[in-house]
Amino acid sequence: MIEVKDIEKSFGDARILKGISTTFEEGKTSMVIGQSGSGKTVFLKCLLGLFTPEKGEIIYDGRPYSGLSDDQRSDLRAEMGMVFQGSALFDSMNILENVMFPLRMFTKQSKSEMADRADEVLKRVNLEDAHKKMPSEASGGMQKRVAIARAIVNRPKYLFCDEPNSGLDPRTAIVIDNLIQEITEEYNITTVINSHDMNSVMEIGQKIVFLKDGVKAWEGSNKTIFKTDNEAVTNFVYSSDLFKKVRQMYLEERQ
Repeated sequence: MIEVKDIEKSFGDARILKGISTTFEEGKTSMVIGQSGSGKTVFLKCLLGLFTPEKGEIIYDGRPYSGLSDDQRSDLRAEMGMVFQGSALFDSMNILENVMFPLRMFTKQSKSEMADRADEVLKRVNLEDAHKKMPSEASGGMQKRVAIARAIVNRPKYLFCDEPNSGLDPRTAIVIDNLIQEITEEYNITTVINSHDMNSVMEIGQKIVFLKDGVKAWEGSNKTIFKTDNEAVTNFVYSSDLFKKVRQMYLEERQ
């Protein structure tokens, strides 16, 4: 579990995060949404420990980040997995080597132990025959699955994803969504996803935090987002004609 308590973050005179509080539970896929400039990227980087808030606190399973020593913070980062927007695979490494990389960074396992663990997670994401491929030989969807395998190879407690469906076709995006949710529930991970993909929000948004101008403007789930009267949320989520029709159909069915 991650508890966020009234955090604020500024750069110079620009206040980016303005007193955000929320909780992310283990075993659930939580989505952070909002327009460009809403603060969601800075928020995610604060959760990752890349930025330190000037005010407030972030607590990881009872451990306040501000009270941790440098060694303890290093240990905490080893408990985090990250899926980057562009997958961020190393071009000079094959897929197996890419997945092994966090183990080489954070563990003292032997090469054979690392290879066995990497093989295990590659099988979990249905890439058991892709070990020797280079990233350039992999499709966009395959690269995302490699990124997920790399993110979970060190058995993280916390998984962070930045626009994991960016650049994917709708069918592949659904596969990635389902895989992230399955892994989250299977390993009881606390998962936080930055996304602007409304299909993902509706499919796997067990918790949704909507940021607007650095403030938490709304909080709910994919089951309650249809019911909200929050104008900022409805304008963002139902910006397309398709989603406006979906919402109207839902409201009519509820009457």
